[in-house]
Amino acid sequence: MVLSLSGFALLVAFNNLVDYSSNAAFVRHVLSMDTTFPGNALRGRSVRAPWAWHLAYGAIIAGEATTGLLLLFAGLAMLRCLHGSARRFTAAKTLVHYGTLTGFLVWFTGFMVVGGEWFAMWQSHVWNGQEAAFRFYVAILGVLIYVTMPEPASLPAGEA
Repeated sequence: MVLSLSGFALLVAFNNLVDYSSNAAFVRHVLSMDTTFPGNALRGRSVRAPWAWHLAYGAIIAGEATTGLLLLFAGLAMLRCLHGSARRFTAAKTLVHYGTLTGFLVWFTGFMVVGGEWFAMWQSHVWNGQEAAFRFYVAILGVLIYVTMPEPASLPAGEA
């Protein structure tokens, strides 16, 4: 599951680099708030500087890539300890916490809090990524909950 999340986050970051302009437009519209409700009293928060759009998009891509790399290293560490003691396997899970934290910051804090509420992304019928972000961070939280469950202690020889 951890390696699957890693693959997802790395693929999202890769796709955003390869097809930069598609989601750069998304970031531009969300930050400029140009598709929110007419007369929206929150439009004073809009960001209309192209350099800021690219900076925000770069931060998103960096967060996605960091999430993917941390989860990749975590998954590989867990695989190396798969047949070892429960204590070593539990210790190998440490990077999962950092990877899932980073992913949660990207998709919950970035998309739901900043994009959704601060920039009123929820008001746009075209440039609203909240449903997709919800699916992503719920999957991340599900894996985190599963991975943080305690490992059973090894059974003494002869007991199964």
